[in-house]
Amino acid sequence: MKHPRSKGPRQVGGRKPKARSGTFKKDQSADAGMRLNKFIANAGVCSRREADELIQNGAIKVNGVIVTELGTKVQPDDKVFFGKQKLTGEKKIYVLLNKPKDYITTADDPQNRKTVVQLLGNAFRERLYPVGRLDRNTTGLLLLTNDGELTKKLTHPAHGVRKLYHVHLDKNLSKPDMLRIAEGVRLGGETVVPDRIEYANPGDKKEVGIELHSGQNRVVRRIFEQMGYKVTKLDRAMFAGLTKKNLPRGKWRQLTEKEVAFLKIIS
Repeated sequence: MKHPRSKGPRQVGGRKPKARSGTFKKDQSADAGMRLNKFIANAGVCSRREADELIQNGAIKVNGVIVTELGTKVQPDDKVFFGKQKLTGEKKIYVLLNKPKDYITTADDPQNRKTVVQLLGNAFRERLYPVGRLDRNTTGLLLLTNDGELTKKLTHPAHGVRKLYHVHLDKNLSKPDMLRIAEGVRLGGETVVPDRIEYANPGDKKEVGIELHSGQNRVVRRIFEQMGYKVTKLDRAMFAGLTKKNLPRGKWRQLTEKEVAFLKIIS
């Protein structure tokens, strides 16, 4: 097997280089961290078996220290190098999906219902997770990623990520009720004040556009239910500045580098 070229330490004279003791310590907990060979394989360098060879030959450093012991585990904040190349255990993937109706916003479902992750097929070896949730009957934009740090920021109420929904109601929304919603609706001990609310279709007052940043569960449906209306159809048209432009229902696309950078700035 040919390994990628590296100027890192190599085995000399049949002897393996020794790690400096006391600087890097393997976590003894069976559940802590990721095995180093898996980390290297996830980084796309080689297979796990070939990664074991790299480790034994002293080609891998963790936090500046050569590690030759198989079974070593690394933590998310450990710095792993193959020669001068810094490795990341998993490539970060960002996918924007236009969710259809009747799909569950989860990676797995014990009841074997259709999940949004199934819509991605086998496009990615990385395990992706939805950012936030959409009800089974709610359609529209959903972000999926394996970037846990960004997910936490986008779903934390303190960051106020805005979402725009297109709402269909069972009856016309009166102007007074719209104004009352605009002033704020009390839900679960919190007053939810929309960033914007207006008629989505001037000719049909059953259709409403509402933009808000609340992270409460089923917040849009609950707002209108509290005012005596039933939501018959709900679609998320915008999430954190991302829109459904050129993205048909049930389809997905990866975010551009510019879009990812924008998400990291606003969150």
